[in-house]
Amino acid sequence: MATQQRCVTEGDAAALCAIYNPYVRDTVISFEQSPVSEVEMATRIRDTSAHYPWLVAEADGKVAAYAYATRWRTRAAYDWALESTVYVDKAYTGRGIAKPLYLELLRELKSRGTRAVVGCIALPNDASVALHEKCGFVKVAHFPQVGRKFERWVDVGFWQATLV
Repeated sequence: MATQQRCVTEGDAAALCAIYNPYVRDTVISFEQSPVSEVEMATRIRDTSAHYPWLVAEADGKVAAYAYATRWRTRAAYDWALESTVYVDKAYTGRGIAKPLYLELLRELKSRGTRAVVGCIALPNDASVALHEKCGFVKVAHFPQVGRKFERWVDVGFWQATLV
């Protein structure tokens, strides 16, 4: 599938909400409890992309996926480690959009001097684990039952890519 990657804009907020909110409403993939409004998403885009890369992939003339990085921890010692995430429109999952987008995000992070990127995955999530591992991440931690959503406990795993 042919896709085009570009930097996010605040004008993408509605499209990103359409991708993200089903994960919020229907899955434990995101621990967010309530769907995100377009205004809130635009604020997140503005605040995050002012410091870190946020990319979208377009397919069939619409935003089909997005990936971005944020600060992992607040202490200065962690300034070279970021957390990354990627979400794909459910209509486009399994069509080869996420990997090139995520690899482009990692290339951009490396060019900015990022040393390590951490992906946090609610488990089980075989698709996300496979994507992260195809992009060079390795599992570094597993925390049993640290998240709670939909009246059940959820394990969380951390995968890390070292970019140097």
